[in-house]
Amino acid sequence: MSLLITGLVIFFLIHLIPSLPSFRANLINKLGETPYKGVFALASLAGFVLIVMGKGAAAFVPIWNPSPMYAVFTKLMMLPAMVFLIAAYAPCNLKRHTRHPMLWGVVLWAGGHLLINGDLASILLFGSFLAYALFDMASANARGATLQTEQKPLMNDIMVIVGGGVVYALTGLFHQNLFGVAIV
Repeated sequence: MSLLITGLVIFFLIHLIPSLPSFRANLINKLGETPYKGVFALASLAGFVLIVMGKGAAAFVPIWNPSPMYAVFTKLMMLPAMVFLIAAYAPCNLKRHTRHPMLWGVVLWAGGHLLINGDLASILLFGSFLAYALFDMASANARGATLQTEQKPLMNDIMVIVGGGVVYALTGLFHQNLFGVAIV
């Protein structure tokens, strides 16, 4: 469990830096922008690797027993989660309605997985991602995050939905191979 917790601490501490604009600016002034981005990326990757290794090695400590019916809700939540994740990096109109498509995708992903995983390691993993995403939305809003104003072609939105659907389907098909849990 300590490997998982260490990974979560590293991953989220580095991701909290943008919520502290003066601290981030000082780091960039001292390191330079490219080295800052390199350190940020390496620390994020190290934290992520520790999270994956730690989750895989964590003992199963049951906290609660989720209803199998919750799996239906989780599967329903994952499709819009994937669409939001794709929308975060694509020019589409969803950004005219939410300032944080990626974070909403993380909220749906983490919330859905909290519904169906009642063990301690899963609660730590998905709970921390959910809490961070909600915090980061509030922090970004406080720093002046704005909605996109430019209207994009409808075809872009269709491509985002199709792309999200493809990622959703592939994740469902390969979930067992990727994460050790069959969902189809």
